[in-house]
Amino acid sequence: MISKISKIVLALTLVGSSVFAQSLADAKKAIDAEQFQKAKSMLKNLTVTQATKDENFFYLGWVYILQEYPDSAKAVFQKGIAVNPKSALNYAGLGAAAFLDKDRATATTNFNQATSLAGKDSKPYLYVGRSYLLNDVDGKIPAADANAAVTVLTKGKAVNAKDAEVLVALGDALRTQSKNTEALGNYQAALELDPKLAHAKVATGVIWKYANNFESSETEFKAALAIDPNYGPAYREWAETDVRWAQNDPRMASAKIKEATEQYKKYLSLTDMSIESQLRYADFLLLSGDYKTLQTVASDLSKSANTNLRIYRYLAYSAYENKDFAAGLTAMNTWVTKADPKRVIPRDYVYLGRLQIASKQDSLGIGSLRKALAMDTSQVDVYPEIAKALYAQKKYAEAGDAYHVFTQKGRGVKLLDHFYEGISYYFAYDEKKPNADSIIAKADSAFSYVVQKAPATTDAYLYRARVNELRDKDRNNIVGYAKPFYEKYIEVVGAKGGVPDDKTKKNLAEAYVYLAIYSEFKEKDMAKAIENYTKARDNDPANKQVVLFFSRKGGGTGKGK
Repeated sequence: MISKISKIVLALTLVGSSVFAQSLADAKKAIDAEQFQKAKSMLKNLTVTQATKDENFFYLGWVYILQEYPDSAKAVFQKGIAVNPKSALNYAGLGAAAFLDKDRATATTNFNQATSLAGKDSKPYLYVGRSYLLNDVDGKIPAADANAAVTVLTKGKAVNAKDAEVLVALGDALRTQSKNTEALGNYQAALELDPKLAHAKVATGVIWKYANNFESSETEFKAALAIDPNYGPAYREWAETDVRWAQNDPRMASAKIKEATEQYKKYLSLTDMSIESQLRYADFLLLSGDYKTLQTVASDLSKSANTNLRIYRYLAYSAYENKDFAAGLTAMNTWVTKADPKRVIPRDYVYLGRLQIASKQDSLGIGSLRKALAMDTSQVDVYPEIAKALYAQKKYAEAGDAYHVFTQKGRGVKLLDHFYEGISYYFAYDEKKPNADSIIAKADSAFSYVVQKAPATTDAYLYRARVNELRDKDRNNIVGYAKPFYEKYIEVVGAKGGVPDDKTKKNLAEAYVYLAIYSEFKEKDMAKAIENYTKARDNDPANKQVVLFFSRKGGGTGKGK
């Protein structure tokens, strides 16, 4: 009897060990499939039933890292180290938590500890490398972090060249450096080691996505789903690829946005409807520009007692785009005041500034936009917004300076931006200030650029004339700085043909008046002066200088030729 009982206990122990080992594998598979709630449930159970295995704690902590809960992750990693003080994986996890918290010194210390304890285990290198790729700023990994990831993952590959996960992660890191050929080589090597590695197929599709080879992307995503029809990330990346396709090909936009929405619904159905999954859905809606749906989703989630504070970011962004400025400002103030400051990104301050300006809080808005720039100097595209707000406050010189920075460093700069730069400097002119001449030079330079690039731009000639007219301090001793530009304005307007509108007629009158004054006081040619004043009167009889001249000349002089 004792022998039989011993055999039964032994059998149950073996079965139990098998179940638990398989459960960890299932949990890791769930993490890869982005089924985070399922993975957490499994791993929480494992940390109880197999409380002496430090890797159970690590993978639970890693789920918290992926969901951006660094404090929860840190607590779990510390439990893993308590179980095994030499747990390389959990030190990698502590590094990841510190990295998310922007504590680079602590992160580096823990990463170094992880790799020093790793021995011949490539997994610590894998997760240190993946940690460096967590610092995604508007879809981009900073070069220093990408370089660090490549370095540590290359070491991991040297430790175990047959670790397919390391090869895929190395490919991901190389892709962020635009080394696509090398990245593809690592993905292919991973698939040769494990032909059923759906992750590698999806990663290959992402490379083609950023190359705008959308058909090849779809082929890879379909291949991943052929390996595992329930592999959710393939649908997510497929949805995001369809959005990029729509943005790059207006003819396909409607169809591809519709397809993207369907693909994302499939992704959600294969993961879970947790707060975290819905936050990813919010990311997708933001990417696709569906602000109406995003505001509805965000508003509903914000009413939940256990909601993630990040939902207020999405509520603010969408409310701004939907012109619901009051709701947006309330949401953004909630986010920036209650969230961990390390979680607030430059883009948040951009939207805060926009919302404040839209709510007639211009000074606060300018301050918020400048804070975004202080956090990330590459955010030069906010300068036109700063400039517009400064212009509204009649801070013309500052507005001109802001436009100037944008025209020199911005992306997608238009001629209109150069024109606004010139207008701002033009209105900033104050002859009493010591920088008056430099303001004129800046305005003239901006308008000069416009006419060089678009010679038919009439208003640029007009304002260039006005700017140069400021150099003529005394009309009785006129030099004629503005003369060639007023003449060019008249010429370009005439070349366009047709009957000028009322505004153009007033501007033509202004030009002819200047030429008349030049003729009268510089050239001493009264006949020519009368001719120009007459042309001015033909365009704008109410022009004050025209009226004054003809009243001085007796009213009837110059009425016809």
